[in-house]
Amino acid sequence: MKAISFILSGKTAMFKKPDVNSYAYFTYNNIHKPALLGILGSIIGLGGHTQLFNKNKQIENKNKTIKKKAEKKSLDEGYPEFYEKLKDLKISIIPLRKHGYFPKKIQTFNNSVGYASKEQGGNLVVREQWLENPSWQIIILEDDSFEFGKLKEYLLHQKSVFTPYLGKNDHPANISEAKEIGLTNDLFKEEGKYIDSLFIKESEIDGLEKEGELPFIFQEVSPMSLQEKYHFYQYKTLCFTNNELEEFPANTYSYEKKNYVFI
Repeated sequence: MKAISFILSGKTAMFKKPDVNSYAYFTYNNIHKPALLGILGSIIGLGGHTQLFNKNKQIENKNKTIKKKAEKKSLDEGYPEFYEKLKDLKISIIPLRKHGYFPKKIQTFNNSVGYASKEQGGNLVVREQWLENPSWQIIILEDDSFEFGKLKEYLLHQKSVFTPYLGKNDHPANISEAKEIGLTNDLFKEEGKYIDSLFIKESEIDGLEKEGELPFIFQEVSPMSLQEKYHFYQYKTLCFTNNELEEFPANTYSYEKKNYVFI
């Protein structure tokens, strides 16, 4: 089984959690699949949320012009182009930091455009939690789609239609070490049933840790997919651990004596 592997990194990143309080905006620890698909879509020039909004707005205006009676729809209805065309890709995400946890820091800055705040002076103080020096190995399982073929070409030849960024355009993304690799479903089991990537947690994890390592389990409720109508996140608990599992999850493949789950 062939796949494309590359390193995704940046000086900072911010994958905003939608459950925001009045003090600060918080980030997920690891890049999630919808955000990663957005990056891949930007590389090959697929449209995003703004393009979908504009498209639906044009349809709405056209219907008004010809006085066509149509069911009232949200301007966000339907998937953005990048998600529609890439959502079936199988991807493995491997945090390149011990224990899978990246340091974070609250950044404070001012938004003084005038209409940002009703406070005196029109100045809005924004606080955001940023990841510091995040990096992941990303592996995309080969399929027969046109989009995968284009991604393969662009990644291997260091091309991109739009500038990829890690959550916001404050955080440019670096893509390096892109290469084609060969995976096998003959899983590496000599040391036990260990997983070296993020995977969806299906049951309790209580196996022994890898020999010579202190045990760790990092887990996070993370976006896994988008709802079609309003683009609400749909969540799964993702886990990263050096503890042995009872069974390998579905869609697990091996490469260079490591086992990776594709979600």
